Amino acid sequence: MGVLRKLAWGFLLVGTACSGSRQAVKADAATEPGTGGSGPPVAAQTASVSGPYVDEELGFEIIRPSDDWQLDVTNERTPEGLAIPVVLRHPPSGAQVVLQVAPEVVSPTQFAERLAEGLRQQPGFTTTDPVPLALSDKAVGFDFQVGDGVHGRVAVREGQAGRVLMMLATWPALAPASDIQNVEALIQGIRPLPERKKPLPGTVPQAARP
Repeated sequence: MGVLRKLAWGFLLVGTACSGSRQAVKADAATEPGTGGSGPPVAAQTASVSGPYVDEELGFEIIRPSDDWQLDVTNERTPEGLAIPVVLRHPPSGAQVVLQVAPEVVSPTQFAERLAEGLRQQPGFTTTDPVPLALSDKAVGFDFQVGDGVHGRVAVREGQAGRVLMMLATWPALAPASDIQNVEALIQGIRPLPERKKPLPGTVPQAARP
């Protein structure tokens, strides 16, 4: 787990640099108290209820491909607006997915390019070039490797209301193809909530005239 904590920490540092801030928080709050943002540390809460997980405030939902995915609610934030709302773990395979929600200060493509460049500067990291993903019209992602033991994937897509959703997934290098497909299915299940439609003109109740 130490390697995964380091990966999540590096991912958040790079993401914070994209938004012009030098502060970040640890995402692995399931094993450590929160250290970032304002207010007292918040321990992670495990969501064991099956079905979609919905965050109305940050505007996203998560549909897990199976109940084997443990969802830890961290609710960590920084004063700059970065949020690490959940960490998802798959104990049978050792895979983990960290979700970060950030203000859309640049496009998903620019986020992915800067993330890839930042990870390449970390010792032992190698990455592919960012490419479009089928998650959405604006989704971009790339794969990476840390030494000989850990493989991973980063996916960046548009969120709701001027936000960007960034997912970092890691899994053991010797994981079978079925485990990687399981990770891909989870990434596909992390998506923005549909924007609420504004009422059409004339449909808003009018105040009663005196």
